[in-house]
Amino acid sequence: MHPLLGRGAWLGIYVAGWLLPGLLLTGLLVLSSDATWAIAAALSMPLALLQAFLCLAAWYLCRALPIGGTDLRRFAGTHAAAAIASSALWLAAGRVWAHAMPDLSDEIHAPDVFTKTTPALFAVGILFYLLGAAGHYVYIAIEASRAAESRAMDLKLLAREAELRALRAQIDPHFLFNSLNSISSLAGSDAGAARRMCVLLADFLRTSLRLGKHDVVRLDEELRLAAGYLAVEQIRFGARLKVEQDIEERARACPVPPLLLQPLVENAVTHGISHLVDGGVIRVEVRIERDDVVITLTNPVDPDRAASAGEGVGLSNVRRRLTTIYGPGAKLAVARDAATFRVELSFPVATEG
Repeated sequence: MHPLLGRGAWLGIYVAGWLLPGLLLTGLLVLSSDATWAIAAALSMPLALLQAFLCLAAWYLCRALPIGGTDLRRFAGTHAAAAIASSALWLAAGRVWAHAMPDLSDEIHAPDVFTKTTPALFAVGILFYLLGAAGHYVYIAIEASRAAESRAMDLKLLAREAELRALRAQIDPHFLFNSLNSISSLAGSDAGAARRMCVLLADFLRTSLRLGKHDVVRLDEELRLAAGYLAVEQIRFGARLKVEQDIEERARACPVPPLLLQPLVENAVTHGISHLVDGGVIRVEVRIERDDVVITLTNPVDPDRAASAGEGVGLSNVRRRLTTIYGPGAKLAVARDAATFRVELSFPVATEG
């Protein structure tokens, strides 16, 4: 079905747009014969309305004969034949209407006017068909462009989702490997602590798997997950590992990607606390600045230990996930001085769901 036929408002606008061709056709009849404006208008306006619907028929040929995908001779020959047939049909209907019209003048008769202007009307009918076909090809090209853009966007979204799944999949074996190493190190020296660590680790893994099924989670859920990981590590490090939080309350409901903080706190433990005899404090701060959620994580580092080259798997993963989800609106900044390592990430506040 023609796309206009299913849209009443657009069809009405289209038909109303044929008033101008009808007026031009009226002028042609007046100039080409002795017809008065009244007779010319009474004859031409219904013909213009009929031509409006005849031009819609070109849609089906334009769909069947795409530009660039049809042999040139077949393309030109088919449209030429269609133009002639359309114009001939239009003239036949016009002749019937001219004879059916009541006389508006004793001296000038509509059939005489129509007969006198038949050659001009035939040429106009062909021109109308060709203009209608050209308009349909423009419409088909626009629709094809929109469809191509839609497919490109769908492919981009699919690629984005695949990348996010791949990045998320990297997290699970990474922290599980480190956690099992922690349990192994305790098993020989403190079996009770190792058992408690297994229980906490099981709870942590259960929660991480539940949250990992979602595209976004509330920030307070992500904070509880990070706290669960740190609770596992506190069994291993005891008083050497302390945690401080400064969370702006309105930020707790903000949606964030799942498993976003866990790689950051894991880095803080693995590359910070574990290398310090006296341990230290991991501090997590969350605030909202303008339209961004800003998360800052600070941990102490051994001043005598050389900084590692690059960001490592955890930070690189977080950076890529933020960029993939939020684009240039997300930032991750890393800073280190003699005794402190600081990670600050920010991304736009979004509404959940």
